[in-house]
Amino acid sequence: MCLLVASACAPAYNMPMERLWAPWRIRYIKAFGISGEECIFCTKPAENRDEENFILFRGPQTFVILNIFPYNSGHIMVAPYRHVDTLERLSDSELLELFKVTQVALRALRQVFRPHGFNVGLNIGRTAGAGFEGHIHVHIVPRWNGDTNFMPVIADTKVIPEALEETYRSLRPALLGELEKEGMRP
Repeated sequence: MCLLVASACAPAYNMPMERLWAPWRIRYIKAFGISGEECIFCTKPAENRDEENFILFRGPQTFVILNIFPYNSGHIMVAPYRHVDTLERLSDSELLELFKVTQVALRALRQVFRPHGFNVGLNIGRTAGAGFEGHIHVHIVPRWNGDTNFMPVIADTKVIPEALEETYRSLRPALLGELEKEGMRP
């Protein structure tokens, strides 16, 4: 039920739907189809096309990849290479690297995007919101004061102000530089 004014509830009042074009999303649809059964955390690193797949960093046991359906610009994911569904199944060294890379990625995101805060989290299991429930990964979402506006509320649309290619080009050098400071070379 729409509790907002009629102009904010276009579908409920038979008003035409507004469209926000995002042509870069077609690659995701074509690559994975509607079912989304392919595990991107297994297939994308194996393709060895890091720039095309937006893989920002490869460590010995984990990697960092841009989310191609980002909540905000700079939304990245840190994942182990090994296909495991929960933190309890990671080895101690995988767990340490996963969170060390997450820590360093936060510094790189601060440097490039200057966010006011972050959402950092894991969705373990479909009920918890995991899109790829069989492969554990950490989401890091930069946040700014006022980054949630009327678009998601009334139009069920999120506006991302930067192309993924530009995010990749600006974030990768910063991330690699921060990892280098930690002695973590690609």
